[in-house]
Amino acid sequence: MRKRTKPVDGSDVAEGSNPAASLTRGLEILRAFTADVGTLGNQDLLERTGLPKATVSRLTATLVNLGYLNYDETLGRYSIGPATVSLGYSALSSNPVIHMARPLMQELADRTGAAVALGTRDGLEMVYLANCRSMSPVTLRLNIGSRVPICRTAMGLAYLAEMKLPIRASVLEQVLAGEKDQAALVTLVDKAVRDYERDGFVSVFGTWHSYINAVGVAFRPTDGSPLVALTCGGIVDLLPQKLCREMVGPELVRLTQRLRARLAGQPDTTPIPLGLPDWKTSAE
Repeated sequence: MRKRTKPVDGSDVAEGSNPAASLTRGLEILRAFTADVGTLGNQDLLERTGLPKATVSRLTATLVNLGYLNYDETLGRYSIGPATVSLGYSALSSNPVIHMARPLMQELADRTGAAVALGTRDGLEMVYLANCRSMSPVTLRLNIGSRVPICRTAMGLAYLAEMKLPIRASVLEQVLAGEKDQAALVTLVDKAVRDYERDGFVSVFGTWHSYINAVGVAFRPTDGSPLVALTCGGIVDLLPQKLCREMVGPELVRLTQRLRARLAGQPDTTPIPLGLPDWKTSAE
């Protein structure tokens, strides 16, 4: 049984006297949990945050007491607590972009049989804020909170293409610092920017996983809300390249037009898109 380690030295005394530093490090601990990893032990948190052992021990105890973390004494592992869940749910449920986008996303997911997601940037990754799937058993099984690379996914590349140039350059510089094949990544981003400027969407074929094709668009709300990106993706058999370029990409652009109209309280005058059988026929 792994127990929480109590502080045995004064390594975090100075940090403990600085509320801003304590808050920052507490948030780093919460950020260590992802949609793919439900529980973490002390050693996991040490490795993921790089914080001193005494600091992790003190802050996890505080977060448990406040309800932001749960602690399983039998397993010696932490999980996200109800206070964190409530905070995240409040942020998502009060976001008008997500609220207005979900019905449009589900409509597209049902027509294509693919997965449609909305996300935004968190550091050097994109995090899912909403996700809609069809009834198809072969759709992508990513969920709210899932994280994907910013430079290899349609969602991330569309987001990069819409970013202001100085910020995009800064993000790309950080990503390249950890890349072995920097030239290939720069080429991929440059192509995505050109495609986005020409077509209004980005198509990605096998650059994240070889069996996944996807299309992405960015959406900049007019109310000052943060930039987001939407993507429609699926296995290559479901979304061949021609279908992505000729049908799915334009449909995602139309989705953003409809979303913008709804957020502005305007009537939806966008033409009704083709049904899925016609899509498949057009792609063959």
